[in-house]
Amino acid sequence: MSRDYKGSERKSSSRSSGGSLFIGILIGLVLGLGIALGVAWYINKMPNPFQQKSASPKIDSQKAVEPAAKAPEKNGKTTAETKPRFDFYKILPGVEEPATDQQLRDAKGAARESFYLQAGAFQNAPDADNLKARLALIGMQASVQTTTLPDRGVWHRVRLGPYGNVEELNRNRDTLKKNGIDTTLIKVRDADR
Repeated sequence: MSRDYKGSERKSSSRSSGGSLFIGILIGLVLGLGIALGVAWYINKMPNPFQQKSASPKIDSQKAVEPAAKAPEKNGKTTAETKPRFDFYKILPGVEEPATDQQLRDAKGAARESFYLQAGAFQNAPDADNLKARLALIGMQASVQTTTLPDRGVWHRVRLGPYGNVEELNRNRDTLKKNGIDTTLIKVRDADR
């Protein structure tokens, strides 16, 4: 009797193709999983631009502009000739200091003084830009001023102004307060005064 060798070849080839299909699927799953883990790891290492900063480093403009305290001498007395704590008083083109509402009312006739509302000061430029954008959504036009403070580095101030009259300043300050933004009144004197 004769044997049919042709049929047995088909059976052995179908077994080997089924095994290679299973191995191919398994390799594809492992490679896909590896690529997905690699992409997830890369994305988690990148900074998230949509994440809210919980504690933004703000400075209080009153603390940054406080005059230096007098240092005691060896014998316990204080002198007026001690070196100031900050050198930026001499570096800046004008003189800036926190102002009160009474000083604002008294300075109506002073042509060399400008008043600003400072909404914040940040070490990171994106934080300052975010606050400026928040103010723009409220309808306020703000500017970001970059300055370098000795021993503190670069700071980005978000300011509104200058304001010419008290009514406009108070109206804008109330609007900002209603929107949860605290401001500090800043008086800037020109250097040529």
